[in-house]
Amino acid sequence: MTTGSSRTSRPTAGGDGISTFKGQERALRADRLGTGGLLLSVLAATAPLMVVAGVMPTTFAVMGIVGQPLLFVVLGVVLVLFSVGYAEMSRHVHNAGAFYAYISRGLGGTAGASAALVALVAYNALQAGIYGIFGFEVSNLFATYADVTVAWWIPALLAVAAVGALGWLKIDVNARVLGVLLVIEVILVVVFDVAAIGDPAKEGLSLHAFNPDTLSGAGIGTALCFCIAAFLGFEQAPVYAEETSRPHVLVPRVMFLAVAGVAVFFAVSSWALTVAAGPSAIVGTARKESAGLLFTLTESRLGGTFTDILHVLFVTGMFAAMLSFHNVVARYAFAMGREGLLPATFGRTSSASGAPAIGSLSQTVFSLVVVIAFAVADDKPAGDPTAPVLHLFTWGGNIGALGVIVLMAAASLSVIVFFVRRGAAAAQAWRLVTSALAGLALLVIAVYTVKDFDVLVGAGPGSALSRILPGVIGLAVVVGLVQGAVLRRRRPEAHARIGLGNEAFQLDKAAAPEPRP
Repeated sequence: MTTGSSRTSRPTAGGDGISTFKGQERALRADRLGTGGLLLSVLAATAPLMVVAGVMPTTFAVMGIVGQPLLFVVLGVVLVLFSVGYAEMSRHVHNAGAFYAYISRGLGGTAGASAALVALVAYNALQAGIYGIFGFEVSNLFATYADVTVAWWIPALLAVAAVGALGWLKIDVNARVLGVLLVIEVILVVVFDVAAIGDPAKEGLSLHAFNPDTLSGAGIGTALCFCIAAFLGFEQAPVYAEETSRPHVLVPRVMFLAVAGVAVFFAVSSWALTVAAGPSAIVGTARKESAGLLFTLTESRLGGTFTDILHVLFVTGMFAAMLSFHNVVARYAFAMGREGLLPATFGRTSSASGAPAIGSLSQTVFSLVVVIAFAVADDKPAGDPTAPVLHLFTWGGNIGALGVIVLMAAASLSVIVFFVRRGAAAAQAWRLVTSALAGLALLVIAVYTVKDFDVLVGAGPGSALSRILPGVIGLAVVVGLVQGAVLRRRRPEAHARIGLGNEAFQLDKAAAPEPRP
């Protein structure tokens, strides 16, 4: 018997003398997360304060569309439709590989291998991008409040180390850290919303931002791209399925709570911005203040102390998002290692915490390399809008968002094929319809994202970046398909089990010979 990939070999002692079943090396530990812990882990990735202070002002300023609150409602509906089929799929598939596991079950192992690589690239890009804006904002905090100049890459590297250390801990410890940071963020934004509604601009409590007429214009497609990025994170619930006590109940529950809560929260908060500045003035004010819009509107209503606290929590909210994405990347790498899409060592967990240790370490190393590379390339002042630190955020964020949008569209198709092949099309008819509608909407958004990538990353018309950056996701799709095709030809047994995850582990365990006395 050979001891190659854990996908094709029966349980045996490895070179380190530890059985692949000892300590549940190939399985994440169950019963770590309940509804609250899972919900907090998922919502932390949406970084509510970063969205309200960063994404919303940018959308108002760049797109000039007043109806951003209505966009959040529309996208909320689309993502609820997506979640109907996605959540039903989660009742049948419990795998830390989530997207690629679902796509494998519906569209086959080759498509699943492609989806796995896209997910790994997309979430790594999102994670690395946030390190850029985190370092930039911490550097500004030191300059503003301590009159000290700190290079952006110093706090970014410290954050890489801190997130990496937390990634090795038990997931329930991570959930508590994320929960505290998330709750504080939400409270502060709600305080602003109440203050804005209580002290509106001269136009009063206008509902003009919810008027469909405000969505007319050439920028609507690109605005959808900006806004859908604010939702990223809710789709991560199935990644933690193996670490919950009742995944068939908790995962769908958390998904619907997350997407509905995010849609309402962001719609109300973006409306509060229009109320505070005035619907007729919000676009002009956003262009003048840029990322300072929220803080300017807050200071005039709640004072300097509250605004200072908001600045600090803006940074801690980014840290929560980084930790959340780190956990997701580590679990994707773990699932891929367990199934032969990455070296088998990735498919092992820490004996102390049950965390996917090698996946966590690899994500930390990747982030370290990226931050150092951008730091070396940075020969401009931290406040320069063309500084590489800001390129890291915009490039990473938009590459990641495009990848997740593509994955969601593919997952919608996979849901349809999965239930049709199981002969459950009639029983699941309404879910298949919602998946089809969501898939079409997501494909439209993906097309707009690629078409307007130069706007999303702030590049000039005709810039090579508008082809190269989305090409990263295209390359991941192609390389993943090639890997899947090669695996199917050379190791058909392993290919057939892509997406089975912990089910394959249990099958191996059941098939293992009884130990000799």
